[in-house]
This record gives sequence, C-alpha cells and structure tokens, in this order.
Amino acid sequence: MPEPLQHDITGVILVGGKSRRMGKDKAFLEVAGKPLFEIVKELFQANFERLLLVGDRAERFARYGLPVVPDIYPGSSLGGLYTGLYHAETEHVFTSSCDLPFPNAEVLRYLCSLKEGYDAVVPTTSYGYEPLFALYSKSCLPPIKAQLESGEFCAFAYYPQVRIRYVTPEELARLDKDGRAFLNLNTPQQYANLGEES
Repeated sequence: MPEPLQHDITGVILVGGKSRRMGKDKAFLEVAGKPLFEIVKELFQANFERLLLVGDRAERFARYGLPVVPDIYPGSSLGGLYTGLYHAETEHVFTSSCDLPFPNAEVLRYLCSLKEGYDAVVPTTSYGYEPLFALYSKSCLPPIKAQLESGEFCAFAYYPQVRIRYVTPEELARLDKDGRAFLNLNTPQQYANLGEES
C-alpha cells in the first residue's frame, strides 16, 4: 500500500533560481529522460496533499496546474522558504530545490515524522546543513524575516534562534544507502558526470 498523503504539511518547491553556473534552466534538465523539476514534483505529489511552487516564473510552470507564488524577498533560497511558509495553509512546510536528481522518499518521510516539538527538522551531512531538503514551521517566519530585512541571506544563519532537530549523517545513512539524496546539479560538468554514471 502507498504511504498516506501528509495533509498537515505543504510541499514547497523552490523554482526561482537563475541557474547562472549551469547556463540553462536547471529545472528542465533531464535525468533518465525526466526533467529534474518533475522528479521532485512527483515525489512531493506522492507524499503531500498540498504543493506550492515559489519563484517568479509562473509561465514556465503553468502547464503543471500547480499554484506558483512570486518571492516576497527575491534573490535567495531563504527568501523562497519565507515565501512558501508565508503562503502555506498548513503549519509546516517541507521545502526542496528543484534540481535534485535523486530525492529520497524515505528520508523525506523520516524528516516529516520528527516535526513534533521543533520549529525545523534539518539534515546534516559531512558537508554541513542541508537546508533545502528540510521541514520548517511557521514559527520560523519572524526570525527569517528579520534576517532578510537585515540583508543577510544565509539559509541557516537564524538557526540558533529556533528549535531545530538536526538529523545526523548516521541516521540518514540508514535511509540514503547510495548517499545521493542531497546531490544537486550546479554546473555543466556535474551534469555531464551524472550522465556518465547513469
């Protein structure tokens, strides 16, 4: 049986990136014959009752029939998260960038299962925090807004001000067995390398 849809969490996909390093729109790069955006979208549709796209490119995504809202604070992923939280009709959102070729359903569901008693649930890897495949509550809105209005766009600078459940690399390793859940594509070389691996 499929997992039940989460009705109290909105899936927020950030689609406003400029893809400057890639030189073309990352959302529509294909991996195994499917655009990256659709890979993330299908995972979210299988897990969340509500989806919301955040970015200033509604026309590029109109064919999917999903709500698209423009960034309240344009120019950063943190602004995208703020916009998603602000517009969500649920207390929690699960956010992802649109350029993950291998987003992991088990990791997603595990992070969602830890939300009680926390303002955010954030994976940590050997590279640091993974703020763009994580769960957040509306209680994060005030510190994010204050940070954005101060001109600081770091996606995790406000973390000390909220209650965060950090998910350890050891916890993640049990679910993300091939270690690719948080891989994202930023450059043509990374995209070419991925094609050689698959």
